[in-house]
Amino acid sequence: MRDYIPKYLNAFLLAFATFAVGFAIFIAKDSNSSSHLYFSTSSSLWTSSFSPAFITEKRKRNGSNPGSGYWKRDGKVEAELATARALIREAQLNYNSTTSSPLVDEDYVPHGDIYRNPYAFHRSYLLMEKMFKIYVYEEGDPPIFHYGLCKDIYSMEGLFLNFMENDVLKYRTRDPDKAHVYFLPFSVVMILHHLFDPVVRDKAVLERVIADYVQIISKKYPYWNTSDGFDHFMLSCHDWGHRATWYVKKLFFNSIRVLCNANISEYFNPEKDAPFPEINLLTGDINNLTGGLDPISRTTLAFFAGKSHGKIRPVLLNHWKEKDKDILVYENLPDGLDYTEMMRKSRFCICPSGHEVASPRVPEAIYSGCVPVLISENYVLPFSDVLNWEKFSISVSVKEIPELKRILMDIPEERYMRLYEGVKKVKRHILVNDPPKRYDVFNMIIHSIWLRRLNVKLL
Repeated sequence: MRDYIPKYLNAFLLAFATFAVGFAIFIAKDSNSSSHLYFSTSSSLWTSSFSPAFITEKRKRNGSNPGSGYWKRDGKVEAELATARALIREAQLNYNSTTSSPLVDEDYVPHGDIYRNPYAFHRSYLLMEKMFKIYVYEEGDPPIFHYGLCKDIYSMEGLFLNFMENDVLKYRTRDPDKAHVYFLPFSVVMILHHLFDPVVRDKAVLERVIADYVQIISKKYPYWNTSDGFDHFMLSCHDWGHRATWYVKKLFFNSIRVLCNANISEYFNPEKDAPFPEINLLTGDINNLTGGLDPISRTTLAFFAGKSHGKIRPVLLNHWKEKDKDILVYENLPDGLDYTEMMRKSRFCICPSGHEVASPRVPEAIYSGCVPVLISENYVLPFSDVLNWEKFSISVSVKEIPELKRILMDIPEERYMRLYEGVKKVKRHILVNDPPKRYDVFNMIIHSIWLRRLNVKLL
């Protein structure tokens, strides 16, 4: 039996390498030919999404039949999107659009450099609230569909599913002909919780559930086949969220995948996929999430406490674990120290990736008024098509970890204060509310989906 293992292992590795090379070639070719709509100072980048040539080319590459659609897109729906693009473009081209929005808003007016383009974002957000309609497929039974856990590290997946199911976010339409996008309401967390055997470890359970579901809705409704899944989306905060889409080619290549684990090395595609924050609600309680001392009272330069896993954390712990009075790094938090309180009295909070690129420490730092120090590779940050993370966080590469103290000590006080103020401003966009509030994390997730349906980005 042992003699067969190397042979099969080599065959598997060869097949995987072939797939990786082929996928890389596909992405390289695709990046040169596909058209996307960007917010920038140049109007030459303005193109319409879902153009016939764009869809035809995508269908050819993904094995779709260009003539397979038997239902014509609703002209009114597409006209609404065209109007939204034109209005957003007008805002983007405004000379004052990079500082503040002139639009009236009783709750909040985006302003300042934490935004890539505050006026364009504000215009887009208000149009989303007015126009955007999401159809949630009703097929499937809880707890695998239409339901998710609302506590622990996967809480965002469960909360989003439950809010959409109960129409708390106010974007749901019961008429699929009026929808701009279609939500596939399966929970990767619940599939694995109920159907995955930890002994057998058969990951194909994801294929059986998700592929069957897509087949059901594609036979019952015309929408998936008409767009080849371009106007459909799924959402997952599980580490295997990206894996769940491997088994349906059009879901992987075409659909909008909204993922916490936004890892480019695992084929997260920011051109069509949307990242969102991983927020660990240990008990599901969202009270008292925020707090922290004023800058003068923050006596700790930098803080981290966490287990050693992944590739980055061992490097951090090796260099700084309990070795410095200013850079407080622990694998196990000592008795008498409280994790949340330590963040709330630190100037910088170190946020290294672990097994996966996303870390709940990033929103925890922001909640605590602590400037995040991001140490990751291939991570697409949440809402980064709208938010300018450089204005409220510090990025440190893995090779710079030994120089971490010098890097932080060299930051002028004036710059630190700007970063601190940026953290305070951005907090509203990362905050969990129940029910959701305008501009909070759930509405920002919807806005990310809206932008991708429009093929619009703020750069």
